[in-house]
Amino acid sequence: MSTIWILNGPNLGRLGSREPDIYGTDTGDDIHQRLQARFPELTIEWRQSDDEAELMSWIHQAVDTKTPVIMNPAAFGHYSYALRDACVLMQEAGVPLIEVHLSNPAARESFRRHSVISEVARGVIQGFGAESYALALSWLHNNKGDQ
Repeated sequence: MSTIWILNGPNLGRLGSREPDIYGTDTGDDIHQRLQARFPELTIEWRQSDDEAELMSWIHQAVDTKTPVIMNPAAFGHYSYALRDACVLMQEAGVPLIEVHLSNPAARESFRRHSVISEVARGVIQGFGAESYALALSWLHNNKGDQ
């Protein structure tokens, strides 16, 4: 395992300017660059889309190429059964999927407290800001992507 995809859902293209008191002031590029510097032995591909279909297509590609995924589904995590079904394919193929969130959804509005993705992810890391991604990368790297 030398390549890991980090897939980010809706509105995460606005990191750095969107609700900085919740999501911090780092942009996605800032986070990606720090992660790549911290894990130079890995190829980390950072992707973001506001389009549910595009995220599902990337999940399908990850299944086909056996590429581990760290995903911040953002709002799609609360209601996208289509994205969940795509993630089930990862589980069935034995390809690791870790769900991450910058904030702690359990400490926020009630509608954010349930994720349909969590049910099919290998694990969930939330509430540690950008470090949530690093914790997921560390687990994948140390466990060589074991499912």
